[in-house]
Order: sequence, then structure tokens, then C-alpha cells
Amino acid sequence: MSAEIELRAITHAYRTYSGRLPVLEHLDIRMPPGSFTAFVGPSGCGKSTLTKLVAGLMRPDEGQVWLGGQMVTSPRATVGMAFQNPVLLEWRSILSNVLLPLEIVPNKLSKSRRVARARELLALVGLSEFEDKRPSELSGGMRQRASLCRALVHRPEVLILDEPFGALDAFTREDLWQTMHRLREEENFTAVLITHDLRESVFLADEIVVMSARPARIQHRMASRLPKARDLEVLYTPEAVEMLAALRRQIQIAQGRDAA
Repeated sequence: MSAEIELRAITHAYRTYSGRLPVLEHLDIRMPPGSFTAFVGPSGCGKSTLTKLVAGLMRPDEGQVWLGGQMVTSPRATVGMAFQNPVLLEWRSILSNVLLPLEIVPNKLSKSRRVARARELLALVGLSEFEDKRPSELSGGMRQRASLCRALVHRPEVLILDEPFGALDAFTREDLWQTMHRLREEENFTAVLITHDLRESVFLADEIVVMSARPARIQHRMASRLPKARDLEVLYTPEAVEMLAALRRQIQIAQGRDAA
């Protein structure tokens, strides 16, 4: 079951040796249940900090984070996370890696049902034949597919994706975008994507949020004009091209390269 995400007047800063470093400032946004929201913006503007706040790994200096009608004050078992580095455990098989959250997150599933759930996800991303392999025996794209399965195996309400495809080559990245769409069709979650790839944000998201330079505010919000069902050809439509051009301009403004 997906959950609504709400950030209410979030302000946050890091403490450094040279003093206070403001990162986020008066951030207000609501992400409906089942939505897919992409955050883009200049490097170092606080996008990853935002994900840590949503996951409960950090608490904001000011403001509140709410998930599913509950204020977040600590790490939440209902949140799944996937990062640029899959961080799979080499001494465990791919199936065993995917099962790891079910060994940590409290649940009432029997061992057979846990295994069935993991295999269901591996089949969905095309890894059924590789469940007994070790991570080093898989390509980078295959490891990232396994990482996505691990993030979803406990049926989280929220899925946080922090540049999960950023280290992959262009062809593998595009293949995983389509995999992400398949997962979204089959699984029920609210997604938050952090990315520097504007094409990725346009292809995957229902809404794209452009953040300003640090301390980051919400500079611009863009609702997708693309159909819900998408293939890569949609990126060459006039609607997608217009969205990309508008986003590039917003990034230039955020970087201080455009006075408009």
C-alpha cells in the first residue's frame, strides 16, 4: 500500500568546522499516494538530504516530514531505498541478497512465502536464472535490478531512488527505466527519485521538481504531460522535447547561468 509523503516547512543545515551550512530552506511539498516524483537541481543542493529526511535517517532542524498521516521521527520500515551503488553482499547469492530486508523488517511471512516473494520480483526484472549467482558474476545493470528487488521485497509504502542508474552506461540505463515502469505497474508504492538526468526524470516521473541552489527551495514544479504507459519513443515526442527544454532552462536559472 502506497503512502502520501508531505514535507512541511522543512529547513535543515549541516554543522561544519567552519560553521553552519544551510542546505534546505522552507521546503513544502505533498506527494500523493502512488505518485512518482523526481527531484532535479544543481549538484550539492540538498537532494540526497531530502531523501534521508523522508526515510527518517535524519530529522530536520525545522519543520516536519509526514508519511501516511504519521510524523516521521525515526527510520521507517515502510521505506525501501536503492542507491547508485547496489551494495550487494558478495558472500550471499542474489536470491539471498534480495531476501535480506525480510530478515530485518518484522513480518509474519513463512520462509517459503519470503522466497516466493523474492522470486516473484526477480522474475519481474528478468533475473530468475541468476538467483544462485554471486553479485560479482552479474553485470552492473543486473546488480542494480537485484538492488531494486531488494528495496521492494518487503512491500514498502515508499520507494526512494537516489541516482540508482547514474553509474550505468546509456543503453543499460534506458533498459532499467523500462524495468522501473514494469515494477511500478505491478507494485504499489510512492516513489521519490533523485537524479541529474533530465531525460530520466521526464521518462519516469508524474511530476518533476526543480530545486534551487543551496540552500534549496522548490524553484519549479512540472507535471508530466506524457501518457501513463510509456516506451522510449515517447522521449522524442513534442511534449517530451518541450518538457526537457523547460527543465534545462530551470537548471540554468538554478545554477545562476540565466538571469530570467
